[in-house]
Amino acid sequence: MKRVVVTGMGGISPLGQDWETVDARLRSRENAISVIGEWDRIEGLGTRLGGRVFDFEAPSHYTRKQTRTMGRVALMAVRASERALEDAGLLEDPCIRDGRMGVSYGSCTGSTDAILDLAALRSEGNTRRINATSYIRMMSHTCAVNIELFFELKGRVIPTSSACTSGSQGIGYAYEAIKHGYQEIMLAGGGEELCVSQAAVFDVMFATSRANDTPDKSPRPFDEARDGLVIGEGAGTLVLESLEHAQARGASIYAEVVGFGTNSDGAHVTQPSAATMQRAMELALESAQVDAQAVGYVNAHATATTVGDVAESRATQAVFGGQLPISSLKSYIGHTLGASGALEAAMTIRMMNQDWYAPTVNLAKVDERCGELDYIMGQGRRMSNEHVMSNNFAFGGINTSLVFRRWR
Repeated sequence: MKRVVVTGMGGISPLGQDWETVDARLRSRENAISVIGEWDRIEGLGTRLGGRVFDFEAPSHYTRKQTRTMGRVALMAVRASERALEDAGLLEDPCIRDGRMGVSYGSCTGSTDAILDLAALRSEGNTRRINATSYIRMMSHTCAVNIELFFELKGRVIPTSSACTSGSQGIGYAYEAIKHGYQEIMLAGGGEELCVSQAAVFDVMFATSRANDTPDKSPRPFDEARDGLVIGEGAGTLVLESLEHAQARGASIYAEVVGFGTNSDGAHVTQPSAATMQRAMELALESAQVDAQAVGYVNAHATATTVGDVAESRATQAVFGGQLPISSLKSYIGHTLGASGALEAAMTIRMMNQDWYAPTVNLAKVDERCGELDYIMGQGRRMSNEHVMSNNFAFGGINTSLVFRRWR
């Protein structure tokens, strides 16, 4: 079994596109939620809140030929991957194009504009809005395929389209591919573009925040006054590499991936199970070969829905007891769906390396129905940890847990 390390990270998020900007906003306890004005036209939609990336556009060196198969989600995924490769010192290295590098990447869906174009085939009865790239832009594996094409990768492609665990499964399956010797290097992560259709999916289940007049006060994970989740967007990419390959080229290392657990509830499509959430965390600890006491912090999935927050917090308490420090980064960027597992994992690694952990913003009083844990609230927390965990849970009862170890 090979050891697997993180040698590069890149992200496009509502908080910013570089760690310095993101870190400053986390420390200022400033969230990135805003009112999406164009959603006012949607009759019956209760939420107007979203975590939008306002300053993203394709770089000037991207050619039309390269981008014609990309919608917004694929563009963000490719750009995040390019930054991760630059960060790892691999962008111009021929090793990424000779089969040693693969990609494991996901999103809930492709670009919805392209989906609408294809839907017009039936609603309008003609093919005027369809072209040769429509399907490539809309397909659920558009991120993985466009990354592979853009960087001319020859390794395996693992598309992970599993709703809110798309990014974390992307990292987990990349970890396993390297650990078992199938690849030396992997680009891993997930992306999502903001669309009213995704907000509406949760809105009709009364799961979205309606605090449209106070966007800076929502979402409120774990808080007794929370009123639902907020959809966000972005893309996050990690470069995972076998330790021996990284050391042979003198790479800088952010962390070691030591554990991954994933399972399914096998019960209800939208109602989470605390028991299988707990088991996913236990599987990750078993994979990492560490006891629960070795983990000093958990980045929670924590979407700010009552059912989800309560089940997850109780499952976490069952694994770790009541003294575990925990917080939710969704309180800053909203629920970025397919990107959440990757963006949150990358930020968790950064926080571990700087010995400072962001609080759950807007958490004033923990819902008494939630598990007994050490909820980080108010100011951030300074602490030094050898191991941290990042968790994500998705529709369909899909559960994931990742364990990272500090690199010394």
